[in-house]
Amino acid sequence: MDMPRDTTTEALDDAPDEALLVLYANGDRLAATALTRRLVPRVLGYAARLLSDRAEAEDVTQEAMLRLWKIAPDWRAGEAQVSTWLYRVVTNLVTDRQRARTRRAATPLEDAPEVADEGRGAVAGMIEADRMAALDAALGQLPDRQRQAVVLRHLEGMSNPEIAAIMDIGTEAVESLTARGKRSLAAILSGQKAALGYEDEE
Repeated sequence: MDMPRDTTTEALDDAPDEALLVLYANGDRLAATALTRRLVPRVLGYAARLLSDRAEAEDVTQEAMLRLWKIAPDWRAGEAQVSTWLYRVVTNLVTDRQRARTRRAATPLEDAPEVADEGRGAVAGMIEADRMAALDAALGQLPDRQRQAVVLRHLEGMSNPEIAAIMDIGTEAVESLTARGKRSLAAILSGQKAALGYEDEE
């Protein structure tokens, strides 16, 4: 017999980010767990795409979450979305790390994670893994701000106003960065269609 789900946990899962942050500030540890479970996978994936380094992305995500918990008691309701604030902190932390590097190397294809999917054949799985590795490598060749805008818009699915708030720029600048980034990606990947198995799909 299945145990009934804890109504408190269910209520927390449905609560807005801001409500969970306020609950955490008032000492509710379950609220912190719910908010962590909701936000960490998203910002970790974002940081990993910008840095091409999972360990560094985990460090950045941990630091961003620590900053979120630290400001929780002083959070001003209605001034910003919690997720927007967190993405902005992650973006700034990533930028700091990128500036500290002398030269950022693209992720070698052989170091890219394999994409496991038992529902497809081995060849299809390898093609998909190569495509994702090629995309990550191509993203790594973009200027930092273009890469941030492209990832937020096309991989995180955010709107231009949300990206503008995260990057602390105007929406027109977001549109310009995204357009230039897409053009650059298309140019970088244009010679790889056959190798990545796209020609047969056209």
